[in-house]
Amino acid sequence: MTTRQIAFFTGCLIIMGAGWGATQPMTKIAVSTGYGPFGLLFWQTVIGAALMAVICALRGTAPPLNRQAIRLYIILALIGAVLPNTISYQAAVHLPSGIMSLLLSIIPMFAFAIALAVGSETFQWRRMIGLIFGLIGVLMIIAPSVEMGQAVPTGWALIYLLTAAFYAFEGNYIAKWGTQGLDAFQVMLGASVAGMVLITPVMLLTGQMVFPELPMPVPQMALVAGCVIHVFVYTAYVWLAGLAGAVFTVQVSYLVTGFGLVWAYLILDEAYAPTIWVALAVIFAGMYLVQPKPASADGGMLDPAE
Repeated sequence: MTTRQIAFFTGCLIIMGAGWGATQPMTKIAVSTGYGPFGLLFWQTVIGAALMAVICALRGTAPPLNRQAIRLYIILALIGAVLPNTISYQAAVHLPSGIMSLLLSIIPMFAFAIALAVGSETFQWRRMIGLIFGLIGVLMIIAPSVEMGQAVPTGWALIYLLTAAFYAFEGNYIAKWGTQGLDAFQVMLGASVAGMVLITPVMLLTGQMVFPELPMPVPQMALVAGCVIHVFVYTAYVWLAGLAGAVFTVQVSYLVTGFGLVWAYLILDEAYAPTIWVALAVIFAGMYLVQPKPASADGGMLDPAE
């Protein structure tokens, strides 16, 4: 890449990181008035499906509806949206937004551990040390004796880590079994529709339907804004990965975490003790060490910061 290209792509990364980082405070605001997770997840899938349908229509790439494709949509809907986001919406009631951003940054480390378990990766000391760094960073965040400047309920922090584990498993599933030759937009549209079908009866049975209001209250605006930001930034992620490569583009993970803390301070007035910056540095070191080499990097990861 030329110097001008690197500067342009770096600017794109910064914008993407700022956008994705803002979705955590949006989630925190969305749950602030007692909306149930299933109602919020329903609208998330509706908005995601609508926007992805427009993108697929413009590209002329409708998702297929054969048995293999439908199975893929259902699996990815479960492990990439329904299960992790149900946890996320419930944990957001109890956890500070910045802490959520920090905990999600260990997705690459979980992904490496899962890849080792299923035999997709071979053992490497460099990446194992990165995994250890990540775990140390997490322990610094959730240990009751460590002062973070914000209340961090250990139980909910551990539950929220399941969200990162689901996203890591999603990436490993795609890396091992592929996407049936479909592009990322087709897969995301199919998974969004599958998620909507799966979550609708649960939402109705639990009475958690969120009815749109006009003028739209702040929590509903936050939900819509978070969903729209996610879809457009994700589209930019796929575009940039095709131009600059997966290894360069995945660096957005650092920016998502950093901007998540900044937005939490600016939007939610969250302030943290100096200890959190030590934990952030330790986790960033782990992220750097765990990254695969360029020759073995996988460009098929659906979403490194959902």
